[in-house]
Amino acid sequence: MMSYLDLISSKKRKREERVFRFKIFGENGYPVEFDGSFQQNIKKLLELGHFERNICSIMPSWSFKLEVIRQPSFHILLFVFEEPIEASPEHHCKHCHSGWGQNMICNRKYHFVLPSKDMEAAFLNCQDGAISTKDNFNLLQLQGHIMHGIFHSNGFGHLLCVNGMEGGSNLAGCQIMEFWDRLCTGLRARKVSLNDISQKRSMELRLLHGVAFSEPWFGRWGYKFGRGSFGVTQPMHQKAIETIQGMPLCILVHYLGNSNHHIPVILSRYQTVSDHSLVTLGDLFRFMLELKTHLPEENCVDSHIVKPTCRWSPKRVEMATRVIVEALKRAEFRWVSRQDVRDAARAYIGDTGLLDFVLKSLGNHVVGNYLVRRCLNPVTKVLEYCLEDVSNVYPEQQGLVINNSKMKGRYRMTRPQLMKDMLYLYRCILKDQKPTMNQGILSAIPAATGIILDTKYLVKEYNGELPWKIHHTGHEEAGRMTLYCTVFLRDKQESNEVMKKAMPPLECITLKNNATFNELKLEVERKFRELYWGLKSFVVESIMNLNVKGTDLVSELVEVGQKIVFEGSNAESGTINELIYECGVNNRVVDCACGAKEDDGERMISCDICEVWQHSRCVQIPNNQEMPPIFLCSRCEKEIMILPSMP
Repeated sequence: MMSYLDLISSKKRKREERVFRFKIFGENGYPVEFDGSFQQNIKKLLELGHFERNICSIMPSWSFKLEVIRQPSFHILLFVFEEPIEASPEHHCKHCHSGWGQNMICNRKYHFVLPSKDMEAAFLNCQDGAISTKDNFNLLQLQGHIMHGIFHSNGFGHLLCVNGMEGGSNLAGCQIMEFWDRLCTGLRARKVSLNDISQKRSMELRLLHGVAFSEPWFGRWGYKFGRGSFGVTQPMHQKAIETIQGMPLCILVHYLGNSNHHIPVILSRYQTVSDHSLVTLGDLFRFMLELKTHLPEENCVDSHIVKPTCRWSPKRVEMATRVIVEALKRAEFRWVSRQDVRDAARAYIGDTGLLDFVLKSLGNHVVGNYLVRRCLNPVTKVLEYCLEDVSNVYPEQQGLVINNSKMKGRYRMTRPQLMKDMLYLYRCILKDQKPTMNQGILSAIPAATGIILDTKYLVKEYNGELPWKIHHTGHEEAGRMTLYCTVFLRDKQESNEVMKKAMPPLECITLKNNATFNELKLEVERKFRELYWGLKSFVVESIMNLNVKGTDLVSELVEVGQKIVFEGSNAESGTINELIYECGVNNRVVDCACGAKEDDGERMISCDICEVWQHSRCVQIPNNQEMPPIFLCSRCEKEIMILPSMP
């Protein structure tokens, strides 16, 4: 256990630790060279963190102060908590249970948390021993964090939550995901899973982005189908997406247009604005989402000018922006230097700090019907500004010939209007369960929607089987060699039959070139004992497919980078305990009407006679309804019905 310094007497925390740049934190070389395995990289990272001695005595924790914006100053804190298995209220990871249940339980987990403002204050203000271990875990498990991810010490991880601006954060969801992805890549995580329940204004993003782009929102960062719930398979999921994507808009208008006059109006609006023909539902949603990124929040001022931490009100920023635009309109020349614009605006705005902020933020932003351009004069090296009418600028940028009526229509449309239209289409077409959706070809939409929504478990493979590549290390050049090793746990009470559970993933073992096999065995024992709770007394007994003596030199019989499997057993107990695996002892028999044959993490109920498990949803028990005290499956219920009655 680490030794702690005396507690700070002042209640107000004094932070003197190093400040890191948020936008590149996690990239290789920043804040440290990530050139080893996951365990080595995370150790290097934590050495740079500010050790938090007041948060929890049994869970060592560190913080990193991250600079998001320099001017005006905007910082956030990243907390890293090391959770030893001795401190865990549950040894088994519930996030591994359904997907990676065959993995061995690790000795440590690492929680990476970007807390909300309230949670950050709770972390910093708590005194050592003032809150219980249970309360510490409750703080970690709350869903209100900006981001919360977990890594097991073997490099497998889970992203538990991401809350962007709609969740009260000052960071956009894509900024948070880019940060998380840099961390996973830099630390050399193996695989990371997540449960995709992301929403935008009550719209499920896995459905919306699946229809528009053939992948969920998280697919932008490489997350793909991991497994489906309720018997959904990857081919089923892909077919469901293609079914909705390919739905012709003319069919929708034919079936829905008479009873819902808003749908044809909305379709016509976006067909008019689009530069190409929108034929299918996938075309429409893709165009709307792509158009959304090019539209200002309002017709007046682009909302990106007003940052969440801005010390001026949006009204004052808008007023200063309008003054600057009017000054550019009156300018004698097309391009005006920053100083000249500032001087002209000062006649109306006395706050020079406000003017400087707006001038710094106002570059390539749409204000009303104008695009404010900003660039550095290559001759004078002075910043200059100019105005361009957006109806003239857009074709010039894209190399397209588009009539002015389309462009004016596009820039009269705002994001709120587009989001309102998108939400309406989403509800009426994708989520509507009215009888009109059961007509003809439209009847395929509700079924396909259900399949897409039942696919929430996504996985990204970062480094796969190998924890890191040998040519990145240079160990072999320094008189050392690296091997990839794993272990096979033998059960002595099973007539020396090797267990059927999966082996732990390969780990890198680095040795001197003159090391013997005895030294290699000791290093393998040390490595795997350090990593896994169930291997604390693991002893190597033999090497698979390799007949060697302990005194033989490793370098003479194996090549650098070779994969080696060591067989052995636990010295304290020769038998294999199922509890050392994430799935634990799982004797459940699953046989559900949806086709599921194993636990997929969804709510289930067991028959009180045959003890076979089924999804509660599949036996018509809604999720908001409590489980009945006694439940009989349809099979047992039928068998009881045909039994002869008692005399």
